[in-house]
Amino acid sequence: MNIVIFGNSGSGKTTLAKKFVKTYNLAHLDLDILAWKNVIPIQRKDIDQSRKLINEFIKIHDKWVIEGCYSVLISLVLYRVNTMYFLVPGYQSCINNCKNRGWEPHKYTSPEHQNKNLEFLIKWIKQYDIRSDEFSLKAHQKIYNDFQGVKFKCNSLISYPLAKHPSY
Repeated sequence: MNIVIFGNSGSGKTTLAKKFVKTYNLAHLDLDILAWKNVIPIQRKDIDQSRKLINEFIKIHDKWVIEGCYSVLISLVLYRVNTMYFLVPGYQSCINNCKNRGWEPHKYTSPEHQNKNLEFLIKWIKQYDIRSDEFSLKAHQKIYNDFQGVKFKCNSLISYPLAKHPSY
């Protein structure tokens, strides 16, 4: 069982991934962990570095869930995915989730550091529908449309079909 989850920041990707991890004992890869260099100011790793790390993860784990908002990185694993979740709860839900999420120590050095980024993140979330980058609704919709396997487009936490797929 190999699952990919993607959507806007705050859409519930990590929350859903953790449910799969707990329910089906899957390995979990948050693409935020391997997409960025550990430098200030922050910089993206080049695609080949990220590809290598993703491939290492896939070689180690037979069953996994990978989640993130990076269309370019998600496209690297689609050949191994049997189920896709595209989360589109709307930007207000995404903003509320970001405001209410706990500290993410794997992304931020402190809760204060995370909170300093919140204003920027909210602005970025609101631009999801109008951006044309790899993090945009347009890029995510293309991945969803092109995928030929089992796929779900979900607009609320309640609609995420966690255990309805026959291969689980």
